[in-house]
Amino acid sequence: MFRDDPYVPRRPASAFTLVEVLIVVVILGVLASIVIPQFADATAQSNRSVFAANIKEYAKAAQLFRFDTGEYLEDSASGAVPTGFDNYIDATKWQAGTPIGGVWDAEYQDVGGFTSAVGVHFNGTGSTRDDLYMTSIDELIDDGDLAIGVFRRIADGRYYYIIRE
Repeated sequence: MFRDDPYVPRRPASAFTLVEVLIVVVILGVLASIVIPQFADATAQSNRSVFAANIKEYAKAAQLFRFDTGEYLEDSASGAVPTGFDNYIDATKWQAGTPIGGVWDAEYQDVGGFTSAVGVHFNGTGSTRDDLYMTSIDELIDDGDLAIGVFRRIADGRYYYIIRE
């Protein structure tokens, strides 16, 4: 039998051509460019939701601290757990920083007119967020206005949940 014998049945080619492979790669690239930004947005929304849940949790823990001890949380250094507060929260979570960047902080008798608050201080650790971003978080926690309500902007890069006026 010869290869060119017209009576010998030929098998169809079983491999993909280079053009077919390139078309599939291009289609996958287009699909990835559509899907990946949606995952990034879902991650950002998740981080905002986790931050809102965490700050509410810390505010409740600070209120319980006040109920148990008769005192408000001390004014601590940004990122440092106030004395005694580690009995009410997971201190490693506090010290690890917030899911949106910055570090956790407690304020006592601030010049802004409140007695006690917990919040985030964007002090160059991780991402820094602006008022527009933090307003989207305020909408999850409070009234969507950083000037009033329980969640406020108290200074540049400082956003706090007010525990006591």
